[in-house]
Amino acid sequence: MLTSAGAGLLLVADLWRVLSVIAVTVLATVAEVTVLTRHPAVVRRALPVIAVDWLAATAILLLSKGGMAYFCFAAGSAALAGALLGMRALGIWVVQAAFGFAAAVWALRVAPYSPDVAAFVMAFPMLSVLAGMGGAVATAALVRYVDLTVEVTASAQRSAAADERARLARELHDSVSKTLRGVSFAALALPSSLRRHPALAEQLAETVSRGAEVAAKEARQLLEGLRGDVPDRSFEDTVHEVSRSWQHDAGVATRVTVACAEPGVAVRYEIVRVLQEALTNVQRHAFASHVTIRLIQSGGLLELIVADDGIGFVVPEELGRLQSQGHFGLVGMTERARAVGGHLRVRSYPGAGTVVTVCVPLDPLE
Repeated sequence: MLTSAGAGLLLVADLWRVLSVIAVTVLATVAEVTVLTRHPAVVRRALPVIAVDWLAATAILLLSKGGMAYFCFAAGSAALAGALLGMRALGIWVVQAAFGFAAAVWALRVAPYSPDVAAFVMAFPMLSVLAGMGGAVATAALVRYVDLTVEVTASAQRSAAADERARLARELHDSVSKTLRGVSFAALALPSSLRRHPALAEQLAETVSRGAEVAAKEARQLLEGLRGDVPDRSFEDTVHEVSRSWQHDAGVATRVTVACAEPGVAVRYEIVRVLQEALTNVQRHAFASHVTIRLIQSGGLLELIVADDGIGFVVPEELGRLQSQGHFGLVGMTERARAVGGHLRVRSYPGAGTVVTVCVPLDPLE
């Protein structure tokens, strides 16, 4: 509209009239944009907003005497009405089109044009109807897009909450609940053993005490694991933080390399927990002086490699056999890898160190 008004400076003899049209246009636009930006709730009062905009359009009509600037402003007003009222603004568009035809007739009487130009000018009022429908359709499409976005976001939040509950339940089932179940069985047998077998009762009491300590330790480890992976922190920073903390506690030199994309929440959690368990095994059993941690990406797969120069051990053909020997660490790591669609490999020889490799998809849904 400003362009059409500016062109009038070259075509209209009365420059002050054109300049006044430009001034009113600028002031009205700045005022409306400022109010809509600072007080967006004003759109709830659609009719007063449209009425104010009509006043500005009327001022443009009177100043331009039915010039091109008015038709452009009227089209903008119709689009605003369509955005605020949707197709309910049809009556407003009809009235605006009628005003447009009246303005076109007025303009043709003031300055007669050739028949071709006159026909072109008489077509301008339909811009209001087209612009209004365009504003209504565009707004409706935007509303549908926002609703879909909100629905997808809510669905993702519900899915994340369900995954978090399932993960916590799995952690409790695999650690604390099993230990507490054993403590419960020992406690149930304790009263009868006190009367009949005092020595056995003493052993059971020691089992209950030791089991309570183990349960407390497992609960503490579970909480530390849940806190260890903060989703707001980058995956690389999380891995480096876990490695630095372990190096400080174990006193073993550690080198860390991370060259991969950011994995999903479930994948990064399980990888961090596998890394923590692998480092715990190194500290307990390997007697290593140096550990290398590598996280690399190959296509859509994420690979975690934890290698130490410790004493090593003989790896059984089935890692499940380690569970019967009381070694649950590697078994738990294998289960964690499988939980996100991956697998775990262990390579070790006595005196030659150990290499634990976990390979999982970056996104378990792929």
